[in-house]
Amino acid sequence: MSVSDLDPVPAVALLARPGAARERLREALAHADVQIVLEDDPMTLEPVALRDARPQFVVIALEAAIEDALERLEPALSAPGLTLVFDEAELAARRDGWEAQRWGRHLAAKLHGHQQVLPPGAEDEPALQLEPGLPSTPPVPKETALQPHLEQARSWADDVPADGLYSPPTHLHEPIALEQALAALQPVLPERAAPVQAAPEPPPVPAAAPSVFNDHTAWSLVDEASDAPAVASAATSTESAEPAFDTGHLSLVDLDATAPAGSRSGALLVLAGIGGPDALRRLLAALPSGLAVPVLVHMRLDGGRYGNLVKQMARVSPLPVQLAEAGQRATAGEVHVLADDIGVHAAADGLYFQSEAQGISIAALSAEHSALVLLSGADLAHVGPALDLAAAGAWVAGQVGEGCYDPAAATAVVAAGMVAGEPQELAQVIAARWGLDDDGDAA
Repeated sequence: MSVSDLDPVPAVALLARPGAARERLREALAHADVQIVLEDDPMTLEPVALRDARPQFVVIALEAAIEDALERLEPALSAPGLTLVFDEAELAARRDGWEAQRWGRHLAAKLHGHQQVLPPGAEDEPALQLEPGLPSTPPVPKETALQPHLEQARSWADDVPADGLYSPPTHLHEPIALEQALAALQPVLPERAAPVQAAPEPPPVPAAAPSVFNDHTAWSLVDEASDAPAVASAATSTESAEPAFDTGHLSLVDLDATAPAGSRSGALLVLAGIGGPDALRRLLAALPSGLAVPVLVHMRLDGGRYGNLVKQMARVSPLPVQLAEAGQRATAGEVHVLADDIGVHAAADGLYFQSEAQGISIAALSAEHSALVLLSGADLAHVGPALDLAAAGAWVAGQVGEGCYDPAAATAVVAAGMVAGEPQELAQVIAARWGLDDDGDAA
């Protein structure tokens, strides 16, 4: 068995229109130690020719002019075991120097299935791991310094003079039980004299009758025979005074209107960058056809052609994909692609898109009902807000594996204890947590 059998050279097909972008991609593939089995213009290429070349990878320079051609080549591009690598044609044409070399190393790592993306000579550089500092020795307790003062105070305690100006009365004492304490607070009532037979007095005028309802100690039983008419009349007046319960104006409460705003402002936010189209394609393709939350996608493109990204992802995503616009509401079960100047704000009935110069703000999401996925090329500035959202209860994950060209941000959240996995694996976890069954109920 030869060395080439142990480590076969990947077969790659390059699809790009003639021009600077195609030349830059050809140079990157030449330095990546791969076999270019096909190099052609997608505008004229036939699906049969691409299938007969039997490539393992297809590198595509994306631009608006080849959108219809990619739809025509879709049967060949969807072949099992075929990996697609997308790159913006405008970016590839401008890429030069250090940036071109860096992108070429990431491309080679993708095609050969390893994680070595450092320049030659930097393989053995130790990774810097920040650790919280601790004092070398714990502080010495200072109880020993107070001990002499405590002993001196204890020795002087018996010599402290007592207060002789006040002596409590002998008939008062501190109660030893709760019942005695309550009894001590009750007012002392005079004893009642024995009843004396006398002529009946006329009934008192109700207006002049003293109010004793607050003094329960003066309550007593009444003579049923003498007070029966009064009781009957009082009962009659009470019954007539009771208001009738009106059921004619009852109505059901709108449960959605009274639900907490956080439950309606949740979302799945996906952040990506270099190498993001391929990772995003794999993530969206593995999602179910129904989700209980909207999917927000933010992938920074230098060309700003987010409409092309929407069309590419709509071909593989089972969820509807559309471009987010200011004033529009984020809809559950749909994918919204965010431009660089589109942010979100939470309202009583859900999330709404708004014009925001700084773009999407992670802090605007409801932590309890949101998820955050950092794919290849995600901005390192999003790591801190992502971990803050996770500390508040959000589900946060980072991409790992051979398809991660720029793993800095994703690796940072994984190192902090967040979920790690390939895009397809992360999609399975998302489907289990936020997926909908056939009846539209949450999984």
